[in-house]
Amino acid sequence: MPVFEYAPAPESRAVVDIAPSYGLFIDGEFREAGDGKVFKTISPSSEEVLSEVAQANAEDVDRAVKAARKAFEGWSALPGSERAKYLFRIARIVQERSRELAVLESLDNGKPIRESRDADLPLVAAHFFYYAGWADKLAYAGYGADPKPLGVAGQIIPWNFPLLMLAWKIAPALATGNTVVLKPAETTPLSALFFADICRQAGLPKGVVNIVTGDGSTGAELVAHPGIDKVAFTGSTEVGKAIARTVAGTEKKVTLELGGKAANIVFDDAPIDQAVEGIVGGIFFNQGHVCCAGSRLLVQESVQDELLDALKRRMRTLRVGDPLDKNTDIGAINSAEQLARIRTLADAGEAEGAERWAPACELPSSGYWFAPTLFTGVTQAHRIAREEIFGPVLSVLTFRTPDEAVAKANNTPYGLSAGIWTEKGSRILAMASKLRAGVIWSNTFNKFDPASPFGGYKESGYGREGGRHGLEAYLNV
Repeated sequence: MPVFEYAPAPESRAVVDIAPSYGLFIDGEFREAGDGKVFKTISPSSEEVLSEVAQANAEDVDRAVKAARKAFEGWSALPGSERAKYLFRIARIVQERSRELAVLESLDNGKPIRESRDADLPLVAAHFFYYAGWADKLAYAGYGADPKPLGVAGQIIPWNFPLLMLAWKIAPALATGNTVVLKPAETTPLSALFFADICRQAGLPKGVVNIVTGDGSTGAELVAHPGIDKVAFTGSTEVGKAIARTVAGTEKKVTLELGGKAANIVFDDAPIDQAVEGIVGGIFFNQGHVCCAGSRLLVQESVQDELLDALKRRMRTLRVGDPLDKNTDIGAINSAEQLARIRTLADAGEAEGAERWAPACELPSSGYWFAPTLFTGVTQAHRIAREEIFGPVLSVLTFRTPDEAVAKANNTPYGLSAGIWTEKGSRILAMASKLRAGVIWSNTFNKFDPASPFGGYKESGYGREGGRHGLEAYLNV
């Protein structure tokens, strides 16, 4: 293959102005934490401190919930057409500020600017536009003639898609008349705080959206608060189980979108080049920091060698480096803690006998980095085939028959997503009916649309976000 040389093409940081410190956003205003505690958020690509952020405690969470409760009466009483105007306004401001927000997201998260600019931000705006359209049509959503909002929603989002996960949760909550207290991840709080400014810019009534930053203790206080009517969480299965235990016996409505270990199944009649692109997008998109990542490649034995040769050729072209460089394919791992977990599981794969391969790749000297990695000779007993690595690591298994593929794909405690690659439509439908996964892609992977529901089974959680189904979680039905 010809080797192309790329000149650096960095996106300017000048478009985003990060303040040296940020407070909590409660009742329409930024304020310090009650006890004055702060924590630092850093850029994972350089380990540069970007800002100091307030650490909310129980009293801060209580103030935010009370502000949301006070705002609920007026917000829920608005006609849906009026709530829609605010959502449309937010969507348009997101579009207007998309370049600024994309740079901010890549700085705080480590993901390539190409992804934050071309995938995340368009989807953020699309979700607000989509649910703005539902706000005055709830009577026709199939949940009764006059469905009512639940009240105050406590929402906790992860660090892999900070602004997109915010949109997934806030947009349907506001469209249905609820108010919100949202906690972003400790390592990626900045885009949520910039969104608070967007809420003020859109003229959203005070208290409708409140944002409390902090670590896991802040999230625990929010989940346990008696003034919360609805809990929405995206994150690890371990934390999801703890949340389920906390809310058990209460009247709180809960949706949990948790981990995954998706099977990407390639049959012998699949278009190899197209499948390779889907495999690369399925596991190396966002550094593998994707709950529905296709981290298990199940390939039919007869085409294993051909596909792996093509996949390795493609992996050699992936560029790892500066997230703000428009040529970058794989950015930085989000944190030192996550990098350590990826290394531990990759080392376990080697120790258990799988064959490790990665393309020659010069990693930056500062920041958190991991080269795209492929394991062959993987069995279903290997840790790398069973545990969610949440990084750019692909485990390859083989199968001979469709039934064997189904058995191996379903042999996991998770059930979030899967992919099927074949030219036969009948095979796609037959496989999809047997796979225990909430989202199944055919001849593609990691494609999202605000009109499509998303969610899983088993230890991948319960409930759906997106589409008409995403309204139900915020309505008293």
